[in-house]
Amino acid sequence: MGPAFTECKPSPDPHRVGRTYAFPVASPRSTRDIPLPAALGAGVASAVLGTGAGELTAGLFLPTSSPVAVIGATLIDLAPGWAKDAAISLFGTNDKTALLVGIAIVGVVLAGLAGWLEARFPPWGRALVLLAGAAGAVAAMTRADAGLLSWIPSALAAVGAAVVLWWLLRMLRPGAASVSRSDRRRFLAWAGGATAVGLLGVVGGSLQRAGSQAAATARSMLRLPPPAATAAPVPAGAQLDVPGISPVVTPNADFYRIDTALVVPQIDPSTWSLRIHGMVDQEIVVTWDELIALPLEESWTTLACVSNLVGGDLIGNAKWLGYPVRNLLARARPSRDADMVLSRSIDGFTASTPLESLVDETVEAILAIGMNDEPLPAEHGFPVRMVVPGLYGYVSATKWVTELEVTRYDRASAYWTDRGWSERGPVKLESRIDVPRGDQTLTAGPTVIAGVAWQQHVGVSKVEVQIDDGPWREATLAPAISVDTWVQWSIPWDADAGPHVIRCRATNSRGQTQTSRVAPPVPDGATGWPSRDVVVG
Repeated sequence: MGPAFTECKPSPDPHRVGRTYAFPVASPRSTRDIPLPAALGAGVASAVLGTGAGELTAGLFLPTSSPVAVIGATLIDLAPGWAKDAAISLFGTNDKTALLVGIAIVGVVLAGLAGWLEARFPPWGRALVLLAGAAGAVAAMTRADAGLLSWIPSALAAVGAAVVLWWLLRMLRPGAASVSRSDRRRFLAWAGGATAVGLLGVVGGSLQRAGSQAAATARSMLRLPPPAATAAPVPAGAQLDVPGISPVVTPNADFYRIDTALVVPQIDPSTWSLRIHGMVDQEIVVTWDELIALPLEESWTTLACVSNLVGGDLIGNAKWLGYPVRNLLARARPSRDADMVLSRSIDGFTASTPLESLVDETVEAILAIGMNDEPLPAEHGFPVRMVVPGLYGYVSATKWVTELEVTRYDRASAYWTDRGWSERGPVKLESRIDVPRGDQTLTAGPTVIAGVAWQQHVGVSKVEVQIDDGPWREATLAPAISVDTWVQWSIPWDADAGPHVIRCRATNSRGQTQTSRVAPPVPDGATGWPSRDVVVG
């Protein structure tokens, strides 16, 4: 079969005007002939390899500039308040995992789109990849802890992905009219290899950040100094012997974690310092060595997240070791006009704490370095965080704190208050039913209903329980560790067969009873009586 005649050109001979000649031209296979699965696969494989290169580079040299982390952190900052609240309500302490999964899904979709564009309309696929990398580089440079080279991991990821995308699709564009079997095998081998190498890079970068930081080494070697003032021991009977009830002291590994950091900041204590400035007579800077040389104090405090739903588990109780914030503020001498302290984390998070709560001698507001007789875990703020009884964490419990700015509420605002939450955030009177569980089928007869109740810095004086629409009965309170901690309660119940609704409500030391009015967490904490549906067999 002869060559195909694919184009006609006018004769160059001026004496043969109007005549044309057909020239045989070999027709390269059109890029539109690349199968869609191959185009999508090339896009995904190149994106995985580029991401792996960027993550490994960040893990080795720039741990705060992980491309995935900086993009995720930017999305967290840009997301509207309702989206954050929905994520916490749906996923609780797994909100960051859910976000990373979401980023991965969106990344795969965009990578497939880049592969399709590059196969059909080159070089627009590479352009999309480079645009995504540029967005990551900009995000990295706008973080609070950005350095001059923070853009490099995202840029490297984008360039690497663009080159690999071009290379993979080039394998499917030979001069022949169709792709040979060997070309397909070569393409699959390279695409699979690129994906595997990229995944190894992602894992390697994560392990490098988690295991080889100076902060991790420093924490493992740290021995907490003995406290100048020890906390009272847990009273006998404070922990009820009721299977399934929350421990009165929350183990560090089980303590809830809600913050905006996708990558836990790794701070070497030897480089840490706290700056106190703003509306003060004297600006001061405290280093790590100076802080641990001060007379540290132990205290018990229950921390609660404002996003906690009624009956939720975003709350925990621990023994903290730290230095009173009021003593440092006394050295700085705040202005009489000041009414707020804006605390800043190394990753840019801010919280607005009422100045009165930090200078009140009856409030054990501290810069904590220890948690349950251990150095602070990294995810809970190592080396230093704030702990303030009586306030929700979003206005008080800044982790990885590096700065306290004395100011006014009418001059400055904080991360969550900019997103619709109230300025001051006092903890509300709450209670929770721990047992029986909602998914538990009970046997008719004697059983126990138990749970916890709290209003930090106020205290709980009574808990009442209602079965169905019956009368309220007063439960037995266990001894409280302190006025700043939750308290356990229990009540016997002779359960009848059938479905039942259990409710509880608490009364604080001031005689105020927990409201039945149902309100969502926004803007200053959820309210309502917790209830539990159970079935007695």
